[in-house]
Amino acid sequence: MENRTAAEKLSCAQSAHEAKITACRQHPSDKATALLSDEHRVIERVLAAVERLVQKPAGASIEPWKKALDFIRHFADQCHHIKEEKVLFPAMEAHGIPNEGGPIGMMLLEHEEGRSYVRAMFDALGKIEAGEQATQAVLFDNAKQYLRLLREHIQKEDDILFRMADEVIPADEQRQLLKDFETHEAEEMGLEVHDKYLKIAAELEATTRTS
Repeated sequence: MENRTAAEKLSCAQSAHEAKITACRQHPSDKATALLSDEHRVIERVLAAVERLVQKPAGASIEPWKKALDFIRHFADQCHHIKEEKVLFPAMEAHGIPNEGGPIGMMLLEHEEGRSYVRAMFDALGKIEAGEQATQAVLFDNAKQYLRLLREHIQKEDDILFRMADEVIPADEQRQLLKDFETHEAEEMGLEVHDKYLKIAAELEATTRTS
């Protein structure tokens, strides 16, 4: 076992990580913030795939781009960001952390900024698919802006915002937030959506590394 290759070890680590975040109800932690932080790790894997996609002609990578933007719109935003906006952030406000002029307000602004880049990427990719290759520069520029924003955003949430939440939200309420996350996923996304997008993340990793 000690002689496993680095690639095998990485594959095993990724498989174990994927297994522990397949659904809110299966998460090993009692903290809602821990689940959100684990989702950040999945999002970062797709951001790395997008970074590889901007290194090659977009017209030759239409399907991977579609998968990446589908993941970003539905997992990173509709699943992850909306859990923060509808569940975590209101709980933090109820415990005295302000929205206006505070860290929550900044995160909300960055969510909206990210959505503007995603809309621009969808529009540009549609034009590229229709044969307008000059639009590649627009796609790549918005992708790079999105990568910069999301990576900085994730760091702020992991290192600052989630720690603030852990300080003010008691353990029993954190467990309830996890249940509320599960309800959100079922109502907004449908069952088994986590599994679907974990598979897409893995597919994007494999495709962008080999193509």
